[in-house]
Amino acid sequence: MYRDIAQWTMVRRKVLEEGVSRRQIARETGINRGTIRKMLLHTLPPPFSARSPQYPKLGQHIETIDRLVAANRSAATEPRSSVAAISRALKHDEGFAGSYSAVKGYVGKHFGPGRNPGVGVWDDIYEMILLLKKPDAIRFLHEPPSDHGINRTSWTMAHLREVLAKEGAPACAEVVRSIIKAAGYRWRKARVVLTSNDPEYAEKLARIRSILSGLGADEAFFSIDEFGPFAVKAKAGRVLAVPGEMPQVAQWQKSKGCLILTAALELSGNQVTHFYSLKKNTTEMIRMMNLLLDRYRDQRKLYLSWDAASWHVSKKLFERIEENNAAAIETGGPLVETAPLPARAQFLNVIESIFSGMARAIIHNSDYGSVDEAKAAIDRYFEERNRHFREHPRRAGNRIWGKERVPPEFAEGNNCKDPRYR
Repeated sequence: MYRDIAQWTMVRRKVLEEGVSRRQIARETGINRGTIRKMLLHTLPPPFSARSPQYPKLGQHIETIDRLVAANRSAATEPRSSVAAISRALKHDEGFAGSYSAVKGYVGKHFGPGRNPGVGVWDDIYEMILLLKKPDAIRFLHEPPSDHGINRTSWTMAHLREVLAKEGAPACAEVVRSIIKAAGYRWRKARVVLTSNDPEYAEKLARIRSILSGLGADEAFFSIDEFGPFAVKAKAGRVLAVPGEMPQVAQWQKSKGCLILTAALELSGNQVTHFYSLKKNTTEMIRMMNLLLDRYRDQRKLYLSWDAASWHVSKKLFERIEENNAAAIETGGPLVETAPLPARAQFLNVIESIFSGMARAIIHNSDYGSVDEAKAAIDRYFEERNRHFREHPRRAGNRIWGKERVPPEFAEGNNCKDPRYR
């Protein structure tokens, strides 16, 4: 039977009070679901059902042990005796010839869990947990230390114990840790989350998700962006090195040329369409749109999604889109519709995950001899990737992009633009 009283209490609280499923608790804690069912039947871990071990040398000393344990439980303010202290008292006062383990086993069996750190400690923990369930007693756990006259911005163990003592419940560090764990609190470091101040952020993101959820077989959704410009020269990166070797890359190098990669990721088929540009401008976006119109001419509608860069929302680009749609209505061909990302939310553009994976694979730790050599490596990378997903097709989802460094999904708080590989 599971014996951790703090986790036992936490499991019962989450399931019985917060409504968390047993399956989820089992997944989070690693505890067997059968054990969780037993936890829900008992407020505390029940005693072992096996036959109690016999301690023949305790004999006449059992009455003394029971009396000392009872005295410990009634001692509200005085220091409480440990099992070792009781064992020493028996040997000194009554000539006890047995072992410390026998005393510990008897006390743990009859008065608490087997791993008894001291008489009454588990009772203390349980009483403290019950105390901390009261709103007026646990308020300090989610209040800043400054509210209690402590000149700190985060809690320390010493200050938690200090405040507990002021609340009338002094406790040692082990008890405080058990209290924190049982109450469901964890020490966590705040994570910086990328944000957008676009007033239409939620609406734009909801529209993209709506399009993807209802994407038809004759429709294609493209995530479009540019990678670069980046210089073709020796790049730093992770590499297997022999003992004593430290790979180095010169800080100042003569560039062999510069590259800008413009690419579009079709989400349903995982196919990347790319070419190389001299500049980032509207002309290159129109070039990409024309290339997609030609390559996906059998589709009824193409959705183009990109960030809010000026060349992605230019008047000339939208005139070309209107021109194409007017011709498509009359002569046939794909219609084009834009699904722009929120302003200042480039981190949501899922093709950034593809760029991060490509950069890690063939840009970092590279030293190409020329621009053409770098282009050839990039072309091979996307050719192999496109072939893999043609042979193993998978529709858009959270994990279809394989081994990219960052999950490529339209999710708030997700950063597709991995800073380590850009």
